[in-house]
Amino acid sequence: MADKKPAKAATGKAAARTAPRFTAEERAAMRERSRELKKSKSRADGEADLLAKIAEMTGSDRQIAERLHALITAAAPDLEPKTWYGMPAYARDGAVLCFFQPAAKFKARYATLGFNDKAMLDDGSMWPTTFAITALTPEGEKRVVELIERAVG
Repeated sequence: MADKKPAKAATGKAAARTAPRFTAEERAAMRERSRELKKSKSRADGEADLLAKIAEMTGSDRQIAERLHALITAAAPDLEPKTWYGMPAYARDGAVLCFFQPAAKFKARYATLGFNDKAMLDDGSMWPTTFAITALTPEGEKRVVELIERAVG
């Protein structure tokens, strides 16, 4: 019985073919982002796109997104509503400060409210930038408003 040589690791094009690929949901989000970059930049168009994305949602994702939209626009009316990778988002001077990722978008266990670095939520050497949301309680709504006010402050 002959000894088998250990298999060589794939390199070059072969490695690229076996490397992990983007999920269907990630590819869809990238296509949505490409379309967003080609669209009009007006505030009205951005808000219309955002509201259309919320209308496509179902269940708790839709309820949370609708409530977040009301809270964010009331707390920071100067933020520009828009979509970002197909998700509701709010920007200042074109830069996204925060966004809502519905649980269904990436088949996650819960929805999230995320903040980009432009929100400057810095607190010491480590701080959260994404918050899981399963329901918006009065305490949660208060926390959202505090975070938004801090992000725009």
